[in-house]
Amino acid sequence: MKLSVKSILLAGAVSVVSTGAFAAGHGCSNDVPVKTISNAFPAYETMTGVMQACGNVESELDKDHRLKIVDAFSASPSLYTMTSVTNSTAVPMIDADLLRPLDDLIAAHGQNLNANQFIKIDGKTMAIAAFANTQHLMYREDILSDLGIAVPTTWDEYIAAAEKIQEAGVVDYPIGHYMKDGWNLGFVFLNHYLGEGGEFFNDDWTPSINNAQGVAVLERMAKLASLMDPEYLVADTTFVTKQLQQGKVAMANLWASRAGAVNDPAESSVPGKIVMAAGLRGAERIASTIWWDGWAIGKNITDAEAEAAMKLIAASMAEDVIKEHNDDAVWLANGYEPGAAAAGAFATVDGQTANYPMNKYIGSMHAALGSGLAAFMTGDKDAATTLADIEAAYLIDAKEKGLLE
Repeated sequence: MKLSVKSILLAGAVSVVSTGAFAAGHGCSNDVPVKTISNAFPAYETMTGVMQACGNVESELDKDHRLKIVDAFSASPSLYTMTSVTNSTAVPMIDADLLRPLDDLIAAHGQNLNANQFIKIDGKTMAIAAFANTQHLMYREDILSDLGIAVPTTWDEYIAAAEKIQEAGVVDYPIGHYMKDGWNLGFVFLNHYLGEGGEFFNDDWTPSINNAQGVAVLERMAKLASLMDPEYLVADTTFVTKQLQQGKVAMANLWASRAGAVNDPAESSVPGKIVMAAGLRGAERIASTIWWDGWAIGKNITDAEAEAAMKLIAASMAEDVIKEHNDDAVWLANGYEPGAAAAGAFATVDGQTANYPMNKYIGSMHAALGSGLAAFMTGDKDAATTLADIEAAYLIDAKEKGLLE
């Protein structure tokens, strides 16, 4: 399976500035019952809201949807018609042959979509990217200015800035970070390890994280934790977004998909004070990963349901929808005009960063990281023991899945 994610997103980062005009309008009427499951943040709220307005659509927004979709779409008929997917969550769905190729449906109903939105695997379009996503710095410009702190560009500079903010006592905690135990905590390690130039696997796909780079990443994560709310092991993206909105933290490394929300006057007590900047650099590159986010349609459904789903996807990204909700995401569809909310994402994509590793082995590695890192963060294990145990857990899982002998 071959997915050229970085080229897709870099193409999207260029094309969204000057997309063609297709005045589709999103008025639609849907007579076929459709069920969607997706992540829960503003861009998906926007798209599913449009779908529901078309009629006969039941939408479930769940930040932990990735834990459900393989089982849900394995049922026959599938428990849902379509799901949100990313360059991470699409891999197990495709490996299990749970997604429907979309080329015929796109030809019939996707004229308002752009070519860079079509995620092709082995020549077939298996998903439609709605927006680009990455992780980058968000900071309170007023606080950094008042304290004479330069905008950090590296993790070392970020920690030094956080220590100065902590000493000044101007916020509850200097920084926030999505370090919830499980997937989020594993993802933080993954990004930092890539930023240090680390390789997760040897040539034979055995693990390669119990080394000096891995230990350095754990030590940095522990230092970051000391500058955050002590309840950081329950801090997911929504938790950190609210910390920024409520003025409890001065800086955070957060998903670009939350950039509009943190300054939204309807939600934030500090609207307009949070500025977006590029992701922070490790020793080798920006310690962030480039993602696409979008939709895929289940295989175990009827042709009528699949056609209805495709029409709804197209309607949810009509040009007028994108214009009305411009700052909800770094959209790849027509009508998007990058604004201040997108500055950090574009700076990160343009910098030296990496794709989330897209192979069938990374799922086992990410799961092992998510399960094993809390023991280090709570002081129950030292760094080397933690990494050794994670490598052992990866080997067990990979062998059980038939990935390794």
